[in-house]
Amino acid sequence: MRSDSDAKPALNDDDALFLEEMAGVKPISSDRQLLKTKQLDPVSAEARRQAAVAQPVTASSLTTSEVEWLDPWVPLSYKRPGVQNGVFRKLKQGAYAAEARLDLHRMTVEQASEAVFRFVRDAQKYDLRSLVIVHGRGGRDGSGKAVIKSYVNRWLPELEAVQAFASAQERDGGTGAVYVLLKKSERKKQENSIRINKGRLL
Repeated sequence: MRSDSDAKPALNDDDALFLEEMAGVKPISSDRQLLKTKQLDPVSAEARRQAAVAQPVTASSLTTSEVEWLDPWVPLSYKRPGVQNGVFRKLKQGAYAAEARLDLHRMTVEQASEAVFRFVRDAQKYDLRSLVIVHGRGGRDGSGKAVIKSYVNRWLPELEAVQAFASAQERDGGTGAVYVLLKKSERKKQENSIRINKGRLL
């Protein structure tokens, strides 16, 4: 026989709205049906899997095995489904002021993967959304391989927080750098939900 203390409290309007806003933000291993209804592309599915097993403080689950090498001068461009075309266009134009910048020059692949992982994680922690990552063009050894750039192009889609990225304008590094747009942090989502709910009650 269950006691009253075992019963789950009923959700009030604030809780219900918050849960609605937060739906789909993180993978919910106990709700497989929810995940099946989300049309996840392979990269997103892998990012969710890696996020679930990544250590919270120091470990990065980003790919460090060999990837497809890019030409040093090829522009990067990526956006997740749901990102508005106008927002993506402004990102490519450099219309969003960079709130933080990371320089990967002279780093090994392992060092760069850890730096990118921490950079994006910390940016979300401090509610930053517009970033610049300077990866360089590479190819100076005559191989034609833009090593760190190629990895950055692979890593960013693996991070669930990254909504879009595109090679920078020349003033910000051109094809040797990339603009990155992050989704709103969970704290900001909660604050917005509370603010919207309060507005409805006024």
